[in-house]
Amino acid sequence: MHVDAMAIPRPLGQVGDLAARTQAAGFSGLLFTETGRTAYLNAAVASQAAPGLQLSTGVAVAFPRSPFVTAAAAWELQEASGGQFRLGLGTQVRTHVVRRYGVDFERPGPRLRDYVLAVKACFSAFRSGTLDHRGEFYSLNFITPQWSPGPIGPPDPKVDIAAVNPWMLRMAGEVADGVHVHPIGEPGYLARHVAPNVTEGARKAGRPPADVAIIVPVMTIVGDSDEERANERELVRVSMSFYGSTPNYAFIWDEAGFEGTTARIREKQKAGDFSGMAAQVSDEHVATFATEATWDTLADKLIDKYGGTATRLVFYNAGGDPERLERYGEVARQVAARSAAS
Repeated sequence: MHVDAMAIPRPLGQVGDLAARTQAAGFSGLLFTETGRTAYLNAAVASQAAPGLQLSTGVAVAFPRSPFVTAAAAWELQEASGGQFRLGLGTQVRTHVVRRYGVDFERPGPRLRDYVLAVKACFSAFRSGTLDHRGEFYSLNFITPQWSPGPIGPPDPKVDIAAVNPWMLRMAGEVADGVHVHPIGEPGYLARHVAPNVTEGARKAGRPPADVAIIVPVMTIVGDSDEERANERELVRVSMSFYGSTPNYAFIWDEAGFEGTTARIREKQKAGDFSGMAAQVSDEHVATFATEATWDTLADKLIDKYGGTATRLVFYNAGGDPERLERYGEVARQVAARSAAS
């Protein structure tokens, strides 16, 4: 397993230092989410500050950008990073896409499938000079030399998608190069849904399931004292309540033995009771969906929990002060080395 650090995009002047420290700490890569700032610009700065560091968008919002625009950005990042870039794409949710970005959201799963195929058609066109993608949602069939970035030395970027429900997971296995699992994707969910559905999609496409990377963000509660872990446990509880408020993710809680969690969180959310939202996430929830350990035992716990399933782990909460990043980086080194040895 490779291990990446997750980062929220920040002012560009701060990104180079973060990338260099992440690489020096021992992480395989740096994954940029996309919120108020774009993941692509942060990745561009990181590619120049830390050559060799693997970079990815995890995930960039697809639909507000045309497939050609997305493909061109990914192509330049792949070139700038020397072939170390992965393009991670997601649908976001309807409210954001329609009301914040102002674009269509009908049939998001099939739309994203067509989007991925269109992006890959653009990659092919950048090398060949011929663009011909005719899908249900996107039709791209015109390119001229002055509007193409042209061939690059590295191979085409890998294209990963965020997927939660079985249909999306099968689609990821069929057309994508990797799948970003949801942050509340505990091992039972990986075994019940992610692995079998990705495998089914890959086999439908006639390729080995191992060709599809399983990228798993992990929430960790780590410290050498009860007090340290207690503080982190509360931070994780808040994060889980945020993710647990989305109706589409309710089945993950339910199947893990916590039926009705989403409904209870949403009731508090609608009342503006944010502390009440977190209170719906019990210690039992936290124990199931997060990994708690001392610094010395964290690597082994993660390998035991995700070995054999995850291709890449993403440390969800490795950020913060430099010392903390270094300690997580040492864990990342241990996970990569021990999983390779086994």
